[in-house]
Amino acid sequence: MKIGALLASLLALAAPDPSRPALSNFTNMREIKVEQPNQQNFFIVDQELWTHSRPDLGDIRVYDGDGPVQYYLSEQRAEISSEEVDAKILNLGTVSGHTEFDLDAENIPAYDRIRLRLEAKDFVISASAAGSNALGHEPYSQLPASTLYDFTSEQLGSNFALKLPPSSFRYLHIKLSKGILPSQVKGAAISNRREQQASWTTAGSCSPLQQKPRDTVIACDVPAKVPLNRILFQIAPGQINFRRKVVVQNAKGEEEAQGEISRVKINRAGALVTAEDLAIPVSGSGGAIVLNIDNEDNPPLEITAVQPLSLERRIYFDPQGKSSLKLYYGDQKLSPPVYDYARFFHLDPSPAAAQLEAVAHNPLYMARPDDRPWSERHTGILWGAMILAVLALTALAIRGLRSEAKP
Repeated sequence: MKIGALLASLLALAAPDPSRPALSNFTNMREIKVEQPNQQNFFIVDQELWTHSRPDLGDIRVYDGDGPVQYYLSEQRAEISSEEVDAKILNLGTVSGHTEFDLDAENIPAYDRIRLRLEAKDFVISASAAGSNALGHEPYSQLPASTLYDFTSEQLGSNFALKLPPSSFRYLHIKLSKGILPSQVKGAAISNRREQQASWTTAGSCSPLQQKPRDTVIACDVPAKVPLNRILFQIAPGQINFRRKVVVQNAKGEEEAQGEISRVKINRAGALVTAEDLAIPVSGSGGAIVLNIDNEDNPPLEITAVQPLSLERRIYFDPQGKSSLKLYYGDQKLSPPVYDYARFFHLDPSPAAAQLEAVAHNPLYMARPDDRPWSERHTGILWGAMILAVLALTALAIRGLRSEAKP
């Protein structure tokens, strides 16, 4: 038993560790051209990398000769950070038929949004704000006005938020145009909203749309292994005031996502309201999908284009003065790297964009040895041995029966 355990330990030590990379295990390679080698660089993950890498991109490696270059894989998601606090409403009342009140912004040092809680429906009003550091005393600094609305009857959404330039006034005087009573003002919250837009890359294409009695059907194709994160519609500019439900189905007819696209442009009592949302969030992988737009009893939308999109992935690295590096990938058994560069990553204000050259087969490539258990690698021998054993047992049983049958 001790000898067997020792042999097993020796074999385990001699076996290659699949978590450690070797240049000979990568199927593909590409040159990385660095035009600004003395600063942080990045390149964008393209369809070629998605197709021939692990689904999590964990087998991507960057090399300077034989030495690895650490990197950080980043998803270019939209980032919204918002600190919202309730504001105390003071002096709520009516002045010349207009609802007016003051907000105390003591608990937030800087802000750029005011969200009102209004108990009202089907209205369009103008809301203005003026800032001061002393309650009820001039001078007040006038801030840009916002349009608040609710289109419940038309099913076109609502907006109760005032957008401001970055401000730090202690008090804000809010004035609403006619249409909202003081009793309908139920609260207010002030927030500081910081927003970073997402970046997208093209992920496949869509066929011409087909019109059915109530639905518009669009078939799209996304390359294998490429993640699908968004469907963007382009609607003719002249088509306004619509809201449509969109259902996304896979090739099996199973629902993968649903959402709504809309465009609002309404002029009420001299106030123009405009809003638009023409994108559907999706979470899936490559393959055929079908989009179903429910037109209900309305005419079909004038759709000029539909584009599947994938969230852009970037790989950031420090070339350390090198103008040319090599990218290796295509080792399905390799584990994702664990780099200090990723743990303590800091995005420079203006990183440089490196370029990936055409794909090439890795001339050093050698397939990994088959590390499956002996029983999985030699199933034929096992089945043959089992059949022989069954035959032998059958023969012995027949022989025994014949012996017992003799007098």
